[in-house]
Amino acid sequence: MVSTRGKARSIILSGKVRVQDTVADKPGRLVPVDCLPVIIGAPQPFASRGGLKLDHALKQFHVLPLGKTAIDVGASTGGFTDCLLQNGAEKVYAVDVGYGQLDWKLRSDSRVICLDRKNARTLCKEDVGEMLDLAVVDVSFISLKLVIPPLLEILKPEGELVTLIKPQFEVGKEEVENRGIIKDPAKHIRVLLELNRFIAEKGWAVKAVTESPITGQKGNREFLAHCVHGRFADPIDEETLRQLVLA
Repeated sequence: MVSTRGKARSIILSGKVRVQDTVADKPGRLVPVDCLPVIIGAPQPFASRGGLKLDHALKQFHVLPLGKTAIDVGASTGGFTDCLLQNGAEKVYAVDVGYGQLDWKLRSDSRVICLDRKNARTLCKEDVGEMLDLAVVDVSFISLKLVIPPLLEILKPEGELVTLIKPQFEVGKEEVENRGIIKDPAKHIRVLLELNRFIAEKGWAVKAVTESPITGQKGNREFLAHCVHGRFADPIDEETLRQLVLA
């Protein structure tokens, strides 16, 4: 019914699978062998639900991957990579610290260069052999403050960065609430403000931020930021960030 376990999990978590006329939204649920699961609605347009997040950001930020060379950090099964290709990217470096997760359709695509077992913290120009037009990021269990600096070194001066912000991985472990959920808006605001200042310190600017159209797998609010070199934009107003969270 779907090509990978990752896609199956995403569809189940999104509540689009029914078994015996009830929604089955837990991937580990056991069902009778004679019951055929039914997928509700349109098929997943990207290799994972992450593609929906990036697609939303590209539209909100008016970022055009067409004809560009990009890098997808934290590629996993390839939702972001797939989204970039469907939006016309000429080449995508798919980087992940894991191995063998990238959807086979993408792995076998001549436009995709798969860099498995690569720690984003050590990325350098030698890994890709060229300066890049666009970077997109979707990482977990690591702060963006460790991932973004190497990326800025391999982006062209007119390059762009679109990153998913997961507050649960930006605050201290002691601040993460029950089941890994961050519910406190004050923590969301603090994460956005700190990242805004951090990017500015690197000579770049967070030009805009939007909330993800879907939550993380555990229900966490997530955000997406559009960053450009500081010569092209001023950092986003901090009050705008506060209002985004509180809206």
